[in-house]
Amino acid sequence: MKTLKKRRRIQVIVLAAVALALSTALIGYAMRDGINFFRSPSQVIAEPPQPTEVFRIGGLVEEGSIIRGQGETVRFVVTDGGESVPVAFTGVLPDLFSENQGMIGTGSYVNGVFQATEILAKHDETYMPKEVMDALKEQGVYKGDEQS
Repeated sequence: MKTLKKRRRIQVIVLAAVALALSTALIGYAMRDGINFFRSPSQVIAEPPQPTEVFRIGGLVEEGSIIRGQGETVRFVVTDGGESVPVAFTGVLPDLFSENQGMIGTGSYVNGVFQATEILAKHDETYMPKEVMDALKEQGVYKGDEQS
């Protein structure tokens, strides 16, 4: 009787460990395309990602770089003070998107141009995404107060 209880406990523990390992593997497999890593323009220029890799880029929109093309295509340059990366975006930009303002774009880097599928702009006068602020501080360009 005692060995039967012991055997059942061991079986339940082994089954739970296998279920935990399997669920962890399935979650990791499902998220493989859903994780977007942030990069500054300096990081993109230093180590260009593969054209199939989807990631986020952030920085300031360079003054005088916004070019509105035919249709909904907009081209501009994003910088962190050290390097600049040209960006192409087809779609409607956020209302608060403008020159010398912080932005984050999601997309891929193809033939020297970041092809954005989504553009996020700051949402008020004092907000800047933490990743962008850190990248700008690292380049010595950030001019805001030291609050985060």
